[in-house]
Amino acid sequence: MKWRLGWMALASVMAAGMAWGESSARTVLPEVVVTAMRSEMTMAAVPYTGYVVGSAEQQQRAPRTTPDALAGLPSVMVQKTSYGQGSPYLRGFTGFRTLLLVDGIRLNNSVFRDGPNQYWNTVDPWAVERYEVVMGPASVLYGSDAIGGTVNALGLAPPDWTGVPIWERRLGYRGATAEESHQVRVGVRGRVNERLGVVGGVTWKQFGDLRGGRDVGRQTHTGYDEIDFDLRGDYALADGARLTLAHQQVHQDDAWRTHRTLYGIDWQGVEKGDDRVHTYDQDRALTYLQLAVTDRPGWITAGTLTLSRHAQEEERYRLRADGRQDRTGFDVTTWGAALVLESETSLGQWVYGADYYHDEVDSFSRTYTADGTLKATAAQGPVADDASYDLLGVFVQNTLPVWGGAVDVTPGARLTWAKVNANKVLDPVSGDVTRLDDDWASGIGSLRALVPLSADRRVAFFMGVSQGFRAPNLSDLTRLDTARSGEIETPVADLDAEQFVSVDAGGRVAGERLSGELAGYHTWINDLIVRTPTGEMVEGGQEVTKRNAGRGYVQGVELELRYQLHEDWQMRALGSWMTGKVDDYPSSDPVKVRGYVSRLMPFTLQAALRWQPIGKPYWLEALVNAAEKADRLSAADQRDTQRIPHGGTPGYGVLTLRGGVTLFEALHLTLALENVTDEDYRIHGSGVNEPGRNLVLQAEWVF
Repeated sequence: MKWRLGWMALASVMAAGMAWGESSARTVLPEVVVTAMRSEMTMAAVPYTGYVVGSAEQQQRAPRTTPDALAGLPSVMVQKTSYGQGSPYLRGFTGFRTLLLVDGIRLNNSVFRDGPNQYWNTVDPWAVERYEVVMGPASVLYGSDAIGGTVNALGLAPPDWTGVPIWERRLGYRGATAEESHQVRVGVRGRVNERLGVVGGVTWKQFGDLRGGRDVGRQTHTGYDEIDFDLRGDYALADGARLTLAHQQVHQDDAWRTHRTLYGIDWQGVEKGDDRVHTYDQDRALTYLQLAVTDRPGWITAGTLTLSRHAQEEERYRLRADGRQDRTGFDVTTWGAALVLESETSLGQWVYGADYYHDEVDSFSRTYTADGTLKATAAQGPVADDASYDLLGVFVQNTLPVWGGAVDVTPGARLTWAKVNANKVLDPVSGDVTRLDDDWASGIGSLRALVPLSADRRVAFFMGVSQGFRAPNLSDLTRLDTARSGEIETPVADLDAEQFVSVDAGGRVAGERLSGELAGYHTWINDLIVRTPTGEMVEGGQEVTKRNAGRGYVQGVELELRYQLHEDWQMRALGSWMTGKVDDYPSSDPVKVRGYVSRLMPFTLQAALRWQPIGKPYWLEALVNAAEKADRLSAADQRDTQRIPHGGTPGYGVLTLRGGVTLFEALHLTLALENVTDEDYRIHGSGVNEPGRNLVLQAEWVF
């Protein structure tokens, strides 16, 4: 067992023992959030940088996917390996160094890989009431992976009881010309009686080939199909308790990774792959039972107990240039249990509990000849076969007013134990099948403070230091699959957990005319698990493996500002700047060099002017998104010639015009003209270009 007790955990335990309203453009500081502190709390009292994308904003922005719903937030860059695969970078991190929760339940599992992945696309935005985003490490509350940030997708809930049964039927549609896409949502929300409420729906999605800007035009073989289903029932028990049973499911069919195929585009010198077909199918199903209790007398004032089953399936089909075919994939079933309790005492407001997740993993790889005859079945697929992974944590956090309430101090600590048991691990060089058993334990902590500068807390300063960690998972230890362009990643043993320490400080204001937030951060990186070249070739690709060889940092500044120019006019500006370097291996020689963090977000700015007459059911907005050239490239970025042009990804400036109207108090319409000037551009590190001139219509009818 590898045991590490962080110095911040000790400091947090010692400290624990010591005695924004809603804007019309973006719901940034809602009245109550739950994710940042793992309990209900007003945003004005949260000592973190956080954002909320609520249902009103989703209706007005009409995002295509969950990653798109987060686009535009400060320090968030949504990379898209393909049209069906979006991976947000939060403060410079993505993949398994960011954490996605669905109704508080981990979507991350032990097969999540380094770099961008496609799994966030499996959360249907039509079934999400709001997204809560916490920037920076949140490992004390949420455990492994919560480094760059944590996003909680909170699903639709039944309506409140009004004294009589109520039923809301919902029909929704989103269509876009440059995407050749159609989405249809059919849903219902109802309250049968005072105790029982239900909500559910089905979303059908069809995406055609994506059209880029004026020069690129149609990007062939980029479309895919998807269908989503969700159902939830809430039952009110006695004494303020609520029992929730919910299920959601998604199936995504034939999502191409076009840049790896001969159908890649000619743009800025990027290279094409030579595969004839390279597609992914995905399935995800989440079922959970949750008991929630609030406003209890006594020592425990509130609590939730959640039991969950999360199943994920992935299959990749690849038809190579020489006609060989292969199908690889995995099935992961995650059983989870989480208990969160709250206590209000004279020594502060306590949040504490435990969570446990157990993964059961089956992995496969089959190759076929050019005529479709089964040639071979490998002992494992992308990760080890017949494997399990356990993640157990206990945590405590306290919010304590000191100096007569002048400062809120929030210390926290977590102990975590992780264990891997992989029974079938293939050595691609010798052909031997081995097994792997290992475990890790870590202790981390955080210490944060909020300083209200006004009696109503509408002006406040916050700061803190937080540790984060990421335990090695099956992808780190046993992955046997394509990594970056031209690389094959092979299994390795004996890795340590990654360690991070982040300091940040910021201020927020929520005035009647001026509101916003300015924050800066610096994250130290230690024992980063990095791909290391071995000098060998495997299946025509350069072999890379993993080592705890990375040390470095990421730092940046983020701004969100809103100003009410007039009672009908509002201006909004958002900006992000960051930099970062980390140790890496820039060539096939095992020589470590410090270079830029991979896919470093360029300086990005968004500015908007909005007109919404008071008391009127319509609004108009002009929006500009701009980014400078992304030319601070890591060695891996320079080698990724299928996605990143030589010298870096060009900068861009894109104008969007949009507006909306509510008719008959039940029909909500949004119409947007995106990329008015039909520019050719892509988000840094992506494998496809963004849509060219794109007319988007979204409608939702509630009756």
